[in-house]
Amino acid sequence: MGLRERKKAETRMALSWAAVRLTVEHGFDNVRVEDIAQAAGVSPRTFNNYFSSKGEAIVARHLDRCLRIAAALREQPAEVPLWEAITRSALAQFEPDAETAAHPVPDAARWAAGVRMMVTEPALQGELLRAGAIAEAALAAAVAERTGTDLERDLYPHLVAAAVAAAVNTAVAHHLRTDTSVTMVPLLADALSRIRAGLPNT
Repeated sequence: MGLRERKKAETRMALSWAAVRLTVEHGFDNVRVEDIAQAAGVSPRTFNNYFSSKGEAIVARHLDRCLRIAAALREQPAEVPLWEAITRSALAQFEPDAETAAHPVPDAARWAAGVRMMVTEPALQGELLRAGAIAEAALAAAVAERTGTDLERDLYPHLVAAAVAAAVNTAVAHHLRTDTSVTMVPLLADALSRIRAGLPNT
C-alpha cells in the first residue's frame, strides 16, 4: 500500500472510530457528522468523501474487519485444511493491534453497555445488514476459490460463509452481554470449533 492509500485508510478508520466512540458516549441521535469530523481532525466535507452517513461510518470498522477475513483466507497455504485456514484468518482480525492500542477503552463494562445500546439503534440496522451481506459475499467467493466450487451454482461456499458470519456475530454479541474481560479471540475460536465439529450438544 502506497503512502497516499495508507493515509486515506488511516483517515477512514479515524472517522469510524470517532463515530463509534461519540455514539457510545452520547447516543446515536446526539451525534452529528460535524462532531465526528471534528473528533477525527478533518472537515465535514472530508467525512462526506468517505461515508454517506454516520451509520455507515459506525459500521465501517466491523465491515473492514470481516472483509479482511476473506482476504486473509486467500493468503493461507493451499495445504491447510479449510476450517483451520478460516479459523486462522478470522482470529487474526480480532487480535490486539496498533489500531486498538491507539483507542484504549478505560471502562470496559461501560463501553460494552454503550455498544449494546448502539447496535440496537433502528437507524443502524440497515447498515449492519448491508455490511453483513457484503462481507458474507466476499467470504463465499474466497471459499469457492479455495474449494474449487462454483459460486453461482454451489450451495457450499455460501453455507460456509454464512456459518462463519454467524460465528462472528454470535461471539461479538456474547462478548458484549457477558464478561467483557474475556477477549473476542477465545470466544470466536470456540464458536468456530463448535461449527467445525458439527455443533455437538456440549
